[in-house]
Amino acid sequence: MSPDIAVEAEGLVKSFKATKALKGVSFQVPRGKVLGVLGPNGAGKTTAVRILATLLRPDAGRAIVAGHDVVRNPREVRKRVGLTGQYASVDEELTGRENLIMIGELLNMRTQTAKARATELLEWFDLSDAADRMAKTYSGGMRRRLDLAASLTGHPEIVFLDEPTTGLDPAKREDMWDVVRDIVARGTSVLLTTQYLEEADALADDIVVINHGEVIAHDTAENLKRVVGSQTLRVRPSNPGSSDAVRAILADIAADGAHVDQPRNGEFSVPVPNDSALTSVVGRLQAAAIEVTELSLLLPSLDEVFFTLTGERNRPTPDATDSSEGVEA
Repeated sequence: MSPDIAVEAEGLVKSFKATKALKGVSFQVPRGKVLGVLGPNGAGKTTAVRILATLLRPDAGRAIVAGHDVVRNPREVRKRVGLTGQYASVDEELTGRENLIMIGELLNMRTQTAKARATELLEWFDLSDAADRMAKTYSGGMRRRLDLAASLTGHPEIVFLDEPTTGLDPAKREDMWDVVRDIVARGTSVLLTTQYLEEADALADDIVVINHGEVIAHDTAENLKRVVGSQTLRVRPSNPGSSDAVRAILADIAADGAHVDQPRNGEFSVPVPNDSALTSVVGRLQAAAIEVTELSLLLPSLDEVFFTLTGERNRPTPDATDSSEGVEA
């Protein structure tokens, strides 16, 4: 495996009785990057993470993590990775500080070293003020931050984040995104599984889309959005009296057969075939002396990409859990 690759999964297969959770999944995580593994509940994301984290053995295929085979050298893999699951796994009867010290000692740190690392992580995750409170008094967002801090106690090269923002409100979710960005800025490689399309868009350098245990796409978010095949041009004229002229200009450059929409806020939108439409409309607006307050060219959303790839809308179910056998519910 190339030294530039932190994780390599090749042809992973895993079944639970009659359920085939993975059907030959392959992907790579480059060092110092975020790979987003996107898919609906039940796609096979958590099964893949558990194999990579040495919690499950694959039925077939191979996986190399930090240069070590997950089946042949699981101890070496565990020394180099951190894992945060879908739900915070902290001891609620211990304080935040005690949780982190315990993890450090389990990783064979000396007590003083574990205490120092706990203090460092509590400051990093903005938990210092609550460090000596019992974890059961923490909010959901605080527990998630503590759980993620615990996964970083041993300075892992690679962190597996399995739907880390499940159950968080939008504000807390964005706080977690900032933490992930900080982790990557410090040189850690991240494999992030998520059902939230905007999360993958915001964090991932590359995205793997999994559905029914198979990889159905692997590319950057921008390139995946181009799968849909069209972009949307939006124009809001400064003077409502220019509306008819703007509509005529957009109708002339629209994709074949596309309809020009005008929402109530006075903004026109129309599907266009390619990037050159923006240059064209700017020139025509200038020639017609039409001033605008908004002009933008947008790629399709990842939601639209997912629908194109799978024929179904991705509807996250944050309260869903894995079954006891390890198959995603």
